[in-house]
Amino acid sequence: MKKFLRNNGLSICFFLLFTASFAGQILFGFAEHNKDLLEDGAPQINLFSYFSTGHFIESTFENWESEFLQMALLVVLTIFLQQKGSSESKDLDKEEEVDREPSAKRKNVPWPVKKGGWILTVYKHSLSIALFLLFFISMAAHFYGSLKDENEQLALKGLPLETASAYIGDSRFWFESFQNWQSEFLSVFAIVIFSIYLRQIGSSQSKPVDAPHMQTGE
Repeated sequence: MKKFLRNNGLSICFFLLFTASFAGQILFGFAEHNKDLLEDGAPQINLFSYFSTGHFIESTFENWESEFLQMALLVVLTIFLQQKGSSESKDLDKEEEVDREPSAKRKNVPWPVKKGGWILTVYKHSLSIALFLLFFISMAAHFYGSLKDENEQLALKGLPLETASAYIGDSRFWFESFQNWQSEFLSVFAIVIFSIYLRQIGSSQSKPVDAPHMQTGE
């Protein structure tokens, strides 16, 4: 167990932080939604019912959508684009380890490398494929939740409900998306630029403390 915790400490820590934050979102989101229902003169709901509301679905997936988009674009754009001096960038003037062609002759290679063919082709791009797939799934769930929440609010006011085809162009859905996207892109911009001039000893996201500012990569 000690070895497992040591080898997986980073993922375990972030998963626990995610779990605690998600629990906080659920509890406070549930309270906020019931407060809104009370203000609209509607009966309050229990926690179990809250999970099927548009309020919960929309608020969850609009954030996941932006996170997966940010990571997917960072993975793909760092293939072609460089930021001189940043620890988040490759040096495009020389060949990096990540650019080498896979070989089944190397020791302990993943099974898709041994298999070759189309399986290897997919595997070579599997990280970006997975992240973009999670982005599109999250965006679809965000759209569904946002539309459901909009119609729940319209129903309480006795107004006509929105159709999916009409709502796809609604300002609310795109406002929810862009307000999250811009914050994710800003955070990537910050780490790309800050990692040129600033250091954190011991972190894989930083260059060595005594590295020159214009030294690209870790």
